[in-house]
Amino acid sequence: MSPVALSASNDDQYVVARVANRIGFIELERPQALNALTTGMVNAMLAALVRWRDDPDVLAVVVLSRHARSFCAGGDIRFLYESFRAGDQAALDAFFSDEYRLNHAIFTYPKPYVAFMNGVVMGGGMGISQGAYRTGGLRVVGPSTRVAMPETRIGLFPDVGMGWFLARTPGALGRYLAVSGETVDAACALYAGLADVYLDDAAWPALIDTLETEPFASGEELVARIRREAATPEITQQTADACALAAARAWIDRHFSHTDVPAILASLEAATRDAGSPDTSEAEWAGQMIGVLRERSPLSMAVSLEVVSRAEDSMADVLRRDLDLTRSSFAQGDVMEGIRARIIDKDNRPTWRFARIEDVTASDVEKMFESPWTVEDHPLRDLME
Repeated sequence: MSPVALSASNDDQYVVARVANRIGFIELERPQALNALTTGMVNAMLAALVRWRDDPDVLAVVVLSRHARSFCAGGDIRFLYESFRAGDQAALDAFFSDEYRLNHAIFTYPKPYVAFMNGVVMGGGMGISQGAYRTGGLRVVGPSTRVAMPETRIGLFPDVGMGWFLARTPGALGRYLAVSGETVDAACALYAGLADVYLDDAAWPALIDTLETEPFASGEELVARIRREAATPEITQQTADACALAAARAWIDRHFSHTDVPAILASLEAATRDAGSPDTSEAEWAGQMIGVLRERSPLSMAVSLEVVSRAEDSMADVLRRDLDLTRSSFAQGDVMEGIRARIIDKDNRPTWRFARIEDVTASDVEKMFESPWTVEDHPLRDLME
């Protein structure tokens, strides 16, 4: 998810799914809402993937937006808020279940899946792009790309299976991104392993036109064609190594490798007091990061850190756990207050369940992970890795 205020729709008009040149193209067409996903959009995408999965005349899938500002900014936050207020738990469960089924379908897709990640790529946008990593496909980024899982701003957590990907980033980068919710550019996405190739956005339209006309004998040939157009591996690596995450990597690993958020905060505060250091850069960075964490939901940050810590098992298990957490995040967490403050009233003054980061206990976090379903009746019980 991502903090985008929208209304739900069962309408699939915002997804154009078509086959051209033996390639399944999925185009997101909701630019007025930064392509944030509605239930109808989720189901239209899933239907296309199911339809093409065993079709020998479809070699690969490409998902894109032709609108420069955004690939996909997240999901239908206002609808979820209003559904919970109305007591319509079924609507929330249906939205998240359908979205996570789509995420799983992408992750396990038997054909190369390519995501052109232009502009804003947050929350649900990450959910419909990151799975390309496992399909033999590509996650393409460019100068406009801005990537984030900003859920701790609204009291949620990095869902859509992102715990699995964040747990596999270098060092403590995944823990940092999950807790802070900070936005990173294309270079940092490459550095963190959340993107594969870099290509100037201006070259994307011509490349997509080429994909629709140039003959391909296999999905692998299509992927190779995109790689030839993209920056060389050497330049891509140089771009990644020059990013802000790389510059702060030692600090991120030092502070965010701690076991819980209070320990992370204490480590950052200690760094700000290190007045004897000849280099004040880390102290300044630590001070800025303390300010970021103090604005986030203390409970959400604790849960998000645990989401990454527990994501060593299968994607199916991660998505089932995500669905469990959506229940507790609305019923006993901070998400309703976060949406109220950031999206509904826009006063940016949320009253979190816990006033201080230090007040959240391990027991409080553990309760959030309790599933309301048994193994046998879980809505995502049939997902298999």
